[in-house]
Amino acid sequence: MSQHQVLPVSALEPQALQAVLNRYQLQLEIVANGEAIPGSFWGDSEAGLIANRLIVRPDTPAHSLLHEACHYICMSADRRAGLHTNAGGDYDEENAVCYLQILLAADLPPLNPARLMADMDAWGYSFRLGSARAWFEQDAQDAREWLARHGLIGTDDRPTGKLRND
Repeated sequence: MSQHQVLPVSALEPQALQAVLNRYQLQLEIVANGEAIPGSFWGDSEAGLIANRLIVRPDTPAHSLLHEACHYICMSADRRAGLHTNAGGDYDEENAVCYLQILLAADLPPLNPARLMADMDAWGYSFRLGSARAWFEQDAQDAREWLARHGLIGTDDRPTGKLRND
């Protein structure tokens, strides 16, 4: 196990976090440390999703918050309407979620894309090139194209602040 300590939600600047979540109509709910997180697919400190509620604890890893937020952003409107715990999605959508969370990390100081990718690696995300950075820089064209096709990033590869609406 890596000695790298992943950044928790409690380390994020609250105003920046709220600004990012507001763009996507996500409501942040924070439960006390030690409490179960409603809507968490993985349990423990992992973020939960119920409808448009993103539920975390102060010790939830920031990458988990972003990952679940990006699932919400990337899923179809029909799936969002019935969302409770399991975001679902296919392989292509999962790649898009990972790519988008790296982009959004730039808007959540002190998190940034490089730190997020290191946290993803330390947590155990698995990419065929061996690291999140190698995947992002060398093997993620399909994820980028998926996000562009669904209007979630612009031609500048920046998030548009829109939800997938098909």
